[in-house]
Order: sequence, then C-alpha cells, then structure tokens
Amino acid sequence: MGEKDISQKNFESHNDVVADIVNGSLFEGEEFIKADSLIDAQPFSQYKADDGVLHEQERDVAKYCVDANCNVRLAMVGFENQMAIDSDMPLRVMGYDGDSYRDEMNQDTIVVDEATGKKRRVRNKRYPVITLVLYFGEKPWKKPRCLYDVIDVPDKLKPFVNDFKLNIIDVPRLTPEQVKRYKGDFQIIADYFVQRTSGKEYVPPNKPIQHVDSMLKLMSVLTRDKRYYDFLNEDSAAKEGINMCEVLDRIVAQGEARGEIIGTQRTLVSLVKKNLLSLRDAAAEAGMSEEAFKKMAGAM
Repeated sequence: MGEKDISQKNFESHNDVVADIVNGSLFEGEEFIKADSLIDAQPFSQYKADDGVLHEQERDVAKYCVDANCNVRLAMVGFENQMAIDSDMPLRVMGYDGDSYRDEMNQDTIVVDEATGKKRRVRNKRYPVITLVLYFGEKPWKKPRCLYDVIDVPDKLKPFVNDFKLNIIDVPRLTPEQVKRYKGDFQIIADYFVQRTSGKEYVPPNKPIQHVDSMLKLMSVLTRDKRYYDFLNEDSAAKEGINMCEVLDRIVAQGEARGEIIGTQRTLVSLVKKNLLSLRDAAAEAGMSEEAFKKMAGAM
C-alpha cells in the first residue's frame, strides 16, 4: 500500500471526518449522519474470476451506519480516493456496492420454533449503500460518471440494461459555497485545493485543525510538499487545535532556521578546506562529531 493510500485511509478512519464528508457532500452540511452512529466495516470482499481463482477487492474506507436515530439510515458508507481518473470506476464501485448488499442479505435473523425445532429466516429491513469517489486530480473528472460511459450499450438494449451512476466529489472544482458545507478538517483540505485551482495565492483559514497528525500527513502527500510531514517531526509544540496559519508560519520559520544552519555548516567546511580552521574545531562549532562533520562535508 502506497504512502498516499495509507495517509488517506488514516485520515478518513475518524468517524467525525466520514460523517462530515457525507453530510457536506449529500445533505448541504446538515447533520443527517452522526459520527457516533458509524463503526468500522470490513473493507474486503471476494469474487471468483473466469480463471476459477478467488480474488479479493478492497474499499478504501468503509463504515457501517448502525444508529436508527440518524435522520437518514444507511447500511454502509464507502469512500474511494482518486488522484487520477479511472475509466473503469463505475464497474469497481458496482462491485463494492453489490457485495455490500449481498452482506445485508446474509445478516437476516434465523429464528428457531421452540415447539417444532424448525428454523426460519426473518428478513431484516434493507438500507441503502452509498459510495463517494473523492477525486483530487488536476484535470476535471468529466467521464466516466456512469456505467453507460464505460460499456457499449446499443439503443435497443438500453431499456433492459440498468445504468449506474458514480457519486464524484471533484474536490478542486468545488465552489466556495460547497466548501463551506463541510465543518471539520475536510473543509481545510477542500479549501486548499479550490484556492490553488483558482490560480490565486493560497490564503489559509483561521480554523482549528482537529486531527493534526493525520490531516497534515495527508496534506503532505496530496500536495507533494514534504514540509508538512517535516513539521510534524520537528515541531514538538504541534497540538490539536493549531490552525493552518500557524502551521505555515512555523514551516517558514523552520525553513529559515534550517537555511541558517546549512549556511553556517558550508562556511565551516570552506574554512577547513582552506586550512583556516581545524577539523576538530569546525566539528565542535557545528555541534557534531569529527566523523559526522567529514561525512557532511563530503556531501556538500
């Protein structure tokens, strides 16, 4: 599993993040799905291909919705994260959703008649399965958006071949109004992509980050900017509640301090090479062992 997949799944493992994304994407930000109604679901399912071998497929994120007090009851919520357009995405999501509905059928209650000992199946109520495709790519996701975009269906067959549409959340192309429908950390991520896609200089919001570690690691891989990851490793003061303004200020400060250190090290190496300073004194000035200083000097 790649670093991007791990970071996305780690961030979306938080129930409040999942509930926020669903509510913001489907219900204009109203709290129809509650965080405490979600529990982890098994992301794996199996299918048998033409070769007769049993294969395994895995959703990126899967959550059961178990609270009957939710304003809208779902059997399962699934996320698929995409950085690139997948031409077969409708087929993939159909497979995931079909397996989830099959799982619902398998959850029917078996009741034993005390008098006869006979078993009978009690059919449980069925609930919908929804999969959202969260797309972060540079190009707009125009196609495929449904099954008809993937398979060749003659007009004569269309009355008999059910179409299947994808729920694409094209994050960089969201409107500012749509971004505001999200209330948590996903709003910060969506806002970043929307601002960057507009071609304007990014202005971070003054909004506290709830899941600092998982969100900044995801930002690091989505933006290909290692500074977010380095910030987590170097800044011991990073705590829940810090905002993006503070994160970027500290990243800039860390970069300047790192630049000063590298400048000092280059000066010391130059003095040693010119025999104006001993290796021992240069290493002591840099706060390094002589061996470490020589290794650093060789890399410059």
